[in-house]
Amino acid sequence: MNHNDHVNLLKGGIPDPPEGTWADLGSGRGAFTLALTDLLGPDGIIYSIDKDAAALHEQGRILQEIFPERIINRMHADFTHPLHLPPVDGVVMANSLHFFRHKGSVLRRVWRLLRPGGRLIVVEYNVDRGNYWVPYPISYSKLNRLMDENGFSGTRLLATRPSSFLKEFYSAISFKEEAAQVSEFSEIGESGSVVKRDSASTSRAGCAPHG
Repeated sequence: MNHNDHVNLLKGGIPDPPEGTWADLGSGRGAFTLALTDLLGPDGIIYSIDKDAAALHEQGRILQEIFPERIINRMHADFTHPLHLPPVDGVVMANSLHFFRHKGSVLRRVWRLLRPGGRLIVVEYNVDRGNYWVPYPISYSKLNRLMDENGFSGTRLLATRPSSFLKEFYSAISFKEEAAQVSEFSEIGESGSVVKRDSASTSRAGCAPHG
């Protein structure tokens, strides 16, 4: 994919007018950070987070060449651990969720980062069987259910792009449920399944073997 593809995968999830504080989790060399910078314009604040220091350094060089006037807050950190960030309006996870077999715990960390009603844009391969480089992809149909189980709502497909590697890419957006409480997601099953509790009933929602 090229820059226009990256922009088109994200743009349907960006508010109008584009604004706010966003985090790009697992940003790598910054292909989608660059797209997010392009879409948010000068009023957006971006935290670009990755545990690969060399990738972040290369990302900084590229961003400086293309958007020299923009300041991107690059953070060398593992986003599965607590992050020292202000509440954010949006999160991008582009090709980072497929590294986690048990995705529920990752999504609950993202849930905590977001303001009420905040947006999560996911870009992933639209398959459920991966390979060495993409160990645990998740199709859109399974992502939709997983979001509902972890405090998000309003999930919808934004765009797709063909992939010569694994069928196709898709992007999807979900919103943090304003009424949800972190305590609702207090139990994790042996395969990453979540017990979501409410006052009327208790229901068990499980992740697929690759999700």
